[in-house]
Amino acid sequence: MSTETETAAAARKLPLPTLTAMVVGSMVGAGVFSLPRNFAQATGVWGAVVAWVVAGFGMLMLAFVFQLLAVRRPGLNAGVYAYAKAGFGEFPGFLSAFGYWASACVGNVSYWVLIKSTLGGVVPGFGEGNTLLAVGISAIGVWAFHAMIMRGVREAAAINKIVTVAKLIPILLFVVILAVSLRGGVFAGNLWGGGHSSAGALFEQVKATMLVTVFVFLGVEGASVYSRYARRRQDVGRATVLGFLSVLALFASVSVLSYGVLPQEELAGIRQPSMAGVLESVVGPWGSAFIGAGLIISVLGAYLAWTLMAAEVLYVAAKDDDMPAFLKRDNGRDTPVAALLLTSGLITAVLAITLFSDDAFAFTLKLCSSLSLVPYLLAAAYALKISRVPDRGRDLLVAGLAVVYTAFLIFAAGLKFLLLSCVIYAPGMILFVLTRRERGRPAFSPGELVLAAVILIGAVAGVVALATRLITI
Repeated sequence: MSTETETAAAARKLPLPTLTAMVVGSMVGAGVFSLPRNFAQATGVWGAVVAWVVAGFGMLMLAFVFQLLAVRRPGLNAGVYAYAKAGFGEFPGFLSAFGYWASACVGNVSYWVLIKSTLGGVVPGFGEGNTLLAVGISAIGVWAFHAMIMRGVREAAAINKIVTVAKLIPILLFVVILAVSLRGGVFAGNLWGGGHSSAGALFEQVKATMLVTVFVFLGVEGASVYSRYARRRQDVGRATVLGFLSVLALFASVSVLSYGVLPQEELAGIRQPSMAGVLESVVGPWGSAFIGAGLIISVLGAYLAWTLMAAEVLYVAAKDDDMPAFLKRDNGRDTPVAALLLTSGLITAVLAITLFSDDAFAFTLKLCSSLSLVPYLLAAAYALKISRVPDRGRDLLVAGLAVVYTAFLIFAAGLKFLLLSCVIYAPGMILFVLTRRERGRPAFSPGELVLAAVILIGAVAGVVALATRLITI
């Protein structure tokens, strides 16, 4: 490669501010605008504080895990997927890639649902975001973004950096206004969720918030997914931690300060996006419109970032021969066209499913979080595996705590979302079988066959539970 070509390639790489913006842009999306209601339905002030301490500490350990993996294993790109494969083999690596991709797609559906729910206050036909009109308009939006991303990953990343700055303004203003308007009596009345002050009740309340906190922190690994675009490898870890600490402070402020404005029962009943209703109660109708506009900018920016990440995972997996060869196709602009097409297709399909959901936003939020847990657990477990050597005591502690935290999240998610995750994983295994056939290998090894059977059994149980209404969406 010539010096001029190398210089041009380096110039196209993403610097630390852009990588950090990708992390922040990935996390600051639909979740933050729904925090007041979601937390109030589960707990009071003390429970919220404990939940953010637990989630903040646990996710910080995960952020450190991605930082240390970026340093210790610089040759592994696409983060979550690559770590699972390196640590535990091809099939767990495939499941991590597929689960992460599916989680991103389901999360993107929640964005469209929340946008249309916000507009539903003005256009009744949009309802709570899952009416036929809302789904149809959202599908058009999905393919409009698809066309924009086709122009190139770096152009889309530049747009995301601008959007990230713009969408933070209404959220920061919300925090300032609530801090000034906080009423001590209301805040004190919301200290204990439901009036119960026992340790057991507090534990159950905190557990009930865990999938919500996972959802808002999804994207903490954003810089590691884009590691092949980083100008300097050490910027991957720095962007991860900087982005995480910024949004942790923001999310905790939004949820806790809301308890100082309205009683918990009123917070729990506010229409989503609940931040809009909270601000309206303080400053009047303009507050709701202001937050609504900020939400649309924020969610569209997060949608862009998550679509990029989802397609990137499929593309890199295919380049490593862990997904079917057709997913390697790009358009000459470094955009993975086949992976992007599959991504937009799944998003559209899940949008159609929301027509049959009683609470489409809550359902997609929790399913998105559940699907992300296996990839996170495998990444943390891989970090634990490579840290079990002399002079790596700090890395071992960080990875161990991250494993404990992600295992607790799976417990908190419950059986319902574990079975629903299996329903999604099961058909995805077809891609794994196709990949093995392309390489002239058996579909599964004996050990892989056992794992595949467990997933299929879980999927069958999930379908039966849906059919008999033991599980509802």
